Amino acid sequence: MAANWTQVVAAQRLGVTQAYLSMVECGKRDVSSSLAARAIRVLSVPATVLPIGGHDMPLRNAGFFQEALGTLGYPGFAYLKSPIKLNPAELLMAALDTDDLDSRVVEGLPWVPFAYPKLDWDWLGLNARMRDRQNRLGFVVEMARQVAGKENGMELMAQLAQRVAPLERSRLAREDTLCKESMTQAERKWLRKHQSRAAAHWNLLTDLTVEQLDHAYN
Repeated sequence: MAANWTQVVAAQRLGVTQAYLSMVECGKRDVSSSLAARAIRVLSVPATVLPIGGHDMPLRNAGFFQEALGTLGYPGFAYLKSPIKLNPAELLMAALDTDDLDSRVVEGLPWVPFAYPKLDWDWLGLNARMRDRQNRLGFVVEMARQVAGKENGMELMAQLAQRVAPLERSRLAREDTLCKESMTQAERKWLRKHQSRAAAHWNLLTDLTVEQLDHAYN
């Protein structure tokens, strides 16, 4: 429906002037986070069009990530909503760059590439390498790929496999956790013996497996 709107009508629906919308479309004005959020709601476009880093991110506590995932549509936190809607790529990178996350939030991370396969992968890959988070990102995308395989989403599975491949080339040899830096030495020792094949491949001390995600993604 929105594709048939004139620029004047679109501006009215978005609550901006036609002149301002024209400058945005010509690249002469940046898209503000508030305008992008309205566009998502009014034009029914995906959250991946939201600007990355176009606002001050609030305190990154457990409640923030739960609300952000719920706002994007994650079933596990569907009852929660945030006044700020983040680009899913930005949300995923912010979570992966956090030392300690609630286990329920960690379970929700593979849902992001599963639900939004058209992320800004260039931005994600670059920022993951800058922060030495490529192992965390690679593992999360691999979990999403495995979920797609169990759901018979062969096309999505192939798309996600293509996203894992570039991360393989920059995989780090050093040991890391999946956002659980506070775990004890005893926990680390146990995980070294009981981690999944995927976790071992990405040098991550985590017990997260694809079987744990079935209840959260359906």
